[in-house]
Amino acid sequence: MRALTLILALLATPALADRSSISVELGTTGLKLTEARLAALPSPTSEDLFALAGIRFLSGVETALQLRWQTGMRADWSELPILRLPIPENPTARPFQPADFITLLTTLDTQMQASRAALTQLGDKPFALDIAMSDLWFDINMNGTRDAGEDVTSVAGITLEGAGRITTVDVIDPIVRFDTADAAWLSAYTNFLSGFVNVALAYDPAPAIQRVLDSSDAIYALWGTTPPTNALDMMFGRQVDRIAMVLHALAQTPDATLTRKAHAQFLAMIAENRRFWALVGQETDNDHEWVPNDRQTSALGIIMPPGTAERWQAVLADGEKLLTGELLIPHWRYGAEAGINLKKLFENPVPIDLITFTQGEGLLPFAEKGPRASPFAWNEFSRIVEGDAMLFALFLN
Repeated sequence: MRALTLILALLATPALADRSSISVELGTTGLKLTEARLAALPSPTSEDLFALAGIRFLSGVETALQLRWQTGMRADWSELPILRLPIPENPTARPFQPADFITLLTTLDTQMQASRAALTQLGDKPFALDIAMSDLWFDINMNGTRDAGEDVTSVAGITLEGAGRITTVDVIDPIVRFDTADAAWLSAYTNFLSGFVNVALAYDPAPAIQRVLDSSDAIYALWGTTPPTNALDMMFGRQVDRIAMVLHALAQTPDATLTRKAHAQFLAMIAENRRFWALVGQETDNDHEWVPNDRQTSALGIIMPPGTAERWQAVLADGEKLLTGELLIPHWRYGAEAGINLKKLFENPVPIDLITFTQGEGLLPFAEKGPRASPFAWNEFSRIVEGDAMLFALFLN
């Protein structure tokens, strides 16, 4: 997922301050042991609780990377979260099974729930926690030690210079002082990932994955010993298989319980993001910020154009109105007075048929007259960040 890649790239950016003891512990013992110690504390401080929430968030990423390492999944799944990140190769990897993908999704959601539980316990209590980005690493090969290729820089696989034009300030060994506002940012992101997981699980991808794996095996059995006459399969075969998996899964009748849960989580994401911006706007300090307001600078060297917060919140407001049905999604066949009610689609989901959805018939149960969403807020946001809208959106959540 590009969102995760961007965030890890931001963490990898080459600021000086004192690391907290938790940061040092993370660099020495890793996520798992630090989480275990913090979870066992009888009276955790506010800093302990935020650290626990953040570690559980990162542990969801770590577990997914470990599963990829165990099964030898290649870093070319650009369509899905976490699966795009480069990791060390496992020479003794076992074959990938459809159940592995379900495990990846359910484990990620479990970690997001655990992260929110710590954030709920934290509440609005003030705190400040200094974390050196260089202390963060993932135990990908599960041996308990920090090996080559497991630090955030290596896993991110890119530098900010390659991620866009959102930074112009060089910083060295960044240390971020996380505070109360950042807890709301983290809560928003956990809700986003949980919502994504529940949408994916609603369409039960395992049978679709197995169907494509079986058909691919049968296809390759036809090759015999004669080399292919072209390189089309080498260039596009895996991508075509993944598209087939997605289309087969979407053609199934989804689980409405899960789509409704995802709908609530996306709304919670927006509510927490709004709370984050309210808290950030009240800050008067300028001390190694994660996401700065117009009067602050980022410890990561990110340049936030003045007015970014207001423009992004306008985008969020439109997103919320789409989720609540106050605004409708335009459809090219429905004219200027009608559109698709996204809330109804989440509440009573149907199999996705690209033919009928494109032609319009398949979406008629969700079509109604009313005000339609416009691209104005997004265009204004894109204008102020000079074309890097997607990069900023992924970071700002």
